[in-house]
Amino acid sequence: MATKIHPTAIVDQNAQLGDDVEIGPYANVGPDVKIGARTVVQQGAILRGHSTIGEDCQIFPYACIGMKTQDLKYVDGSVSFVEIGNRTVIREFATVHLGTKDGEKTIIGDDCLFMAYCHAAHGCVLGNHVICSNSVQLAGDVHLQDWVIVGGCAAAHQFCSIGRHAMVGGMTKIRQDVPPFMLCDMVDGGMKIIGPNVVGLTRRGFKKEVIQALKEAFRFIYHSGLNRSQALERVENDVEQLDEVKELVAFYRNSTRGVC
Repeated sequence: MATKIHPTAIVDQNAQLGDDVEIGPYANVGPDVKIGARTVVQQGAILRGHSTIGEDCQIFPYACIGMKTQDLKYVDGSVSFVEIGNRTVIREFATVHLGTKDGEKTIIGDDCLFMAYCHAAHGCVLGNHVICSNSVQLAGDVHLQDWVIVGGCAAAHQFCSIGRHAMVGGMTKIRQDVPPFMLCDMVDGGMKIIGPNVVGLTRRGFKKEVIQALKEAFRFIYHSGLNRSQALERVENDVEQLDEVKELVAFYRNSTRGVC
């Protein structure tokens, strides 16, 4: 099966298209775009800038990838990038912008689902298996680690991080970091950690002893009455030091924005 380009599509002669790529009607592909094998770019989608799309991706109608950053610090002529991994789906009207300064990358990993009207600003980094539900808005330099799920219409302040296997409820104002393995939701207008993401962790094969240890760590950190430093010490001393518990503690200690 050969590459298929609709006669109404505009594809620059310098764009690099892998085997069996499909470009739909009225799509626009710029000169510095690279598209991996078997990826489908549907009607009206725009791919510009130094953008690399992996293999077996689906770019749905009117998505915009690789457009100039909205960051006012951008200097004309800076060369920045978008990188999207393999088997990732970018749905209708989603936007993924270039970085701001020379060499900066906006990255979406493998096997991600970036639903309709989502936005990833300059320098965002999304790991693998990330799901952003409809209209999630990620400000600049937001990091979502592997297996994160963000509910619809949630918005993340710049420089926030969300740890592995965390789940954030819809409409949440993400103003601080969200720890790995936890559920975060809006409560009385503010973000709150509800507890471990038990359903998600169970579905992904985490053992019962891991989930139990995370529950114990959660109780020390949020319900012991200790300050954060004291609570983390108790977790290190009184909770079985499984890899996931160590990762949770390290996330708190390494946070620059503060953890919810």
